[in-house]
Amino acid sequence: MTLTTEPPVTKTTPARRKPRVRGRRGVLLVAVPLLVIALAVLLLPLTGLLPDPNQQDLAAALQPPVFAGGSWDHPLGTDKLGHDLLSRLVHGGRLTLVIGLLGAVVAIIPGTLVGLLAGYRRGLTDTILSRLIDAQLALPFILIALSVISNRGSSLGVLLVVLALTGWAPCARVVRASAMVLRERQFVPALRAAGASETRIVLRHLLPNLAGTVVALATLQVGTAVLVESALSFLGLGVVAPSISWGAILASGQSLLTQAWWVAALPGVAITVLVLLVNLLGDALLSHYDPRKGGHR
Repeated sequence: MTLTTEPPVTKTTPARRKPRVRGRRGVLLVAVPLLVIALAVLLLPLTGLLPDPNQQDLAAALQPPVFAGGSWDHPLGTDKLGHDLLSRLVHGGRLTLVIGLLGAVVAIIPGTLVGLLAGYRRGLTDTILSRLIDAQLALPFILIALSVISNRGSSLGVLLVVLALTGWAPCARVVRASAMVLRERQFVPALRAAGASETRIVLRHLLPNLAGTVVALATLQVGTAVLVESALSFLGLGVVAPSISWGAILASGQSLLTQAWWVAALPGVAITVLVLLVNLLGDALLSHYDPRKGGHR
């Protein structure tokens, strides 16, 4: 009986780099359509090709889109007041993006500070802040929104307060976990041994290492802010006329689903596509900037 041996399988360095290359490509594939959407809603109103989004034409009310038998005068149809839906979607997209971006900023700043403090200090500070985060996550966002809006009314500023109150806790939890990983790296005790203060370690070394994670969380929070605004507008608690957002357009078409489905369906599709792309981009960034994959930067 003869024994045969197979050649050993060797691991090569390029094989270890493939996930990161694919991650970069994934980020680009998602970022490009997002950039196209942003440029469209920002630049198309400046061309003068679109009619006034608030201009009423009752004679042209509830015209279907061109792909459903309508005319090219209104490519995406009209609503019950004769507003051109294409113009309203483009103009409404600007406010939707602004709410998404500002909502991400007002949530990510306190979430990052709380998560960084809890993850780095640990001990009693971590226990108190973690219980605060858990308590915030246990509250349904709709109860917070109703409480704030019923006292302050509907406006962009109040909406941003709601987004900050409902968005900081998820960001803080992720940043806390990342900070706990980074504080165990060798460069932290080395900095302490070199005489660096705790404040300098946190602001000059830990926070820059968390920048990628924070950007990824902010990207995900954009999608969350868009969904929250759409839900509140659908309930009549979000954007109010004459301001236009995709959520407000969707709310105006909820009573027309049986006779003019496109009034609610088109902004719904726009919200779905935007949130899906933003979430895919955020997931790709989180995977790429996972602090467990790399060293001190």
